[in-house]
Amino acid sequence: MRRTALAPLALAALLFAAQPASAAAGPGWEPAPSAPWDVGAGARCDFPVHGEPVVDEVMRRVLDTHPDGSARHVAYRGDLVVRVTNTGTGASYDADASGSAVVEYGRDGSQSWTVRGPVLVGVGEGQGNLPRGLYIVDGVFTMRISATGYKDVRLLHATTDNLCDRIAPAAD
Repeated sequence: MRRTALAPLALAALLFAAQPASAAAGPGWEPAPSAPWDVGAGARCDFPVHGEPVVDEVMRRVLDTHPDGSARHVAYRGDLVVRVTNTGTGASYDADASGSAVVEYGRDGSQSWTVRGPVLVGVGEGQGNLPRGLYIVDGVFTMRISATGYKDVRLLHATTDNLCDRIAPAAD
């Protein structure tokens, strides 16, 4: 069944006024687990990085669908802590990425995010308006991801913390 489309900011207002993540999920919410991931040296940080959820209570709710039934607008919320590890040295940092977001999925593979962070955002060299890195973006922001993967992050009232700096090898 196709649901009535709502503007992304209106969707975000509904989401942000919703119950805290620790509250019961409620009708229509389903688990949205995060998979572990690896990126090689130079992809996000100067060294290889592994990420793995240590707390993952993220839920999702489809708010609107495309005519073919695929998700168009999806709300995400819930606790998420990702252990980010420099696999060369073993240094790690537990990053709180427990933000809330409404994501609009384009038919071409693009995405448009309206976020109340913190959220984990990885940016490759030349693939975003932020420098290459692995960030916790905390606060209110939007992010558009093009069909080619370019990330345009617009900080409305937010801060960035590059996790590469937190797990980088100590300077001599």
